[in-house]
Amino acid sequence: IAPDHLGFGRSDKPTDIHWYTIAGHVEVLTSLIMSLDLQNITLVCQDWGGPTGLAQAATMPDRFDRLVIMNTWLHHDGYEYCENVRTWSEAWEENGFYCYEQPDLALIPLMDGGLITRKQLYESIALGIELDLSEDARRMYDGYHAPLKGLPDEAYNGYRRFPLSIPLKNYQNGNAAAQQMHYRLLLNWDKKVDFIWGIEDVIFTELWGREWAGRMNGSFTPIPGANHFLQNTHASEIVNLILD
Repeated sequence: IAPDHLGFGRSDKPTDIHWYTIAGHVEVLTSLIMSLDLQNITLVCQDWGGPTGLAQAATMPDRFDRLVIMNTWLHHDGYEYCENVRTWSEAWEENGFYCYEQPDLALIPLMDGGLITRKQLYESIALGIELDLSEDARRMYDGYHAPLKGLPDEAYNGYRRFPLSIPLKNYQNGNAAAQQMHYRLLLNWDKKVDFIWGIEDVIFTELWGREWAGRMNGSFTPIPGANHFLQNTHASEIVNLILD
């Protein structure tokens, strides 16, 4: 079961940017679990899947059998946000790099996957230079762009809101207090938990992943050569690790 959050993928896309909060996403995902009466869940989460998906594991652990945690975090006292995270959040603020109509979001996973360079991303977004994409890059680009194709600017509001929900300036929108509670509850997790980590990630580093795994008594498997969105480039390896 792979749900698209509201505002993303094939799900409906509320146009009110203020609808998008981490608490709102948590509530919707919780409702899905309850409506389907899911049991014996193996949760696989990455990026914002931590704050939105680990919440349910913390608050309704009886429904979960296993956690697979990849390149994510939960806000808590003592967590240090790196400069790359701060830069990413600021890029979505007023007059920031991504603050324009219908930002070309599909280029971001291409850069993360090594299919285009940072310079090419900048040239495309800032200068409007059309990129000559490889076949693999075009396939990934088309996949990420498909949910937004032909939609108005308001359909992008969910994407805009996530970076601004990092609990740097807006603790309430980022659900910071609840994230801290979930983090503390999960330190007492007594079931299987596996951390699979793209160690080239400059957002959630290998050091952080190993530290978190140690605190939860979980296994830690590094994926050399994998970046932040490791599922895009190392899917087969990840699946084999989950099924092993």
